[in-house]
Amino acid sequence: MPLRSNGLTRRSTITAGAMAAFASLLGARMAFADEKAVMAEIRKLYGDKALAEGRIRLDIPEIAENGLVVPVNIEVESPMTEADHVKAVHIFADGNPQPGIVSYSFTPACGKASAATRMRLAQTQNIVCVAEMSNGSLHMAKANVKVTIGGCGG
Repeated sequence: MPLRSNGLTRRSTITAGAMAAFASLLGARMAFADEKAVMAEIRKLYGDKALAEGRIRLDIPEIAENGLVVPVNIEVESPMTEADHVKAVHIFADGNPQPGIVSYSFTPACGKASAATRMRLAQTQNIVCVAEMSNGSLHMAKANVKVTIGGCGG
């Protein structure tokens, strides 16, 4: 294969270009959400409705030694009757590449509005939980999780 004047073959030039394009895509994907991104996601779902504190118990460790598997438990106080129940719960993180983590839907047949999961956290960040009630009201809980690196702080 003939060499170009700069000493590179056509194949190595194409490969280098493809690798540069891939690296730029990775760099763009590694941007992290922030508090504004979380609030924008909540506004997409509910517009400018007020978010009240309370009714949500968000059980998440204050310090996560392994950001790959952070346990999250949520429970929303509700009688779970046809007239008064939790319709949905959404969990957001303001330090991950995408702010939305998980959403749950509930009906009165669930009997209890609670769920447990594990999530991956890229860095120390706030976790925001929003519960939508059957009467249209919204409740919010927030917790900060410090993600350590190898258990050494960070």
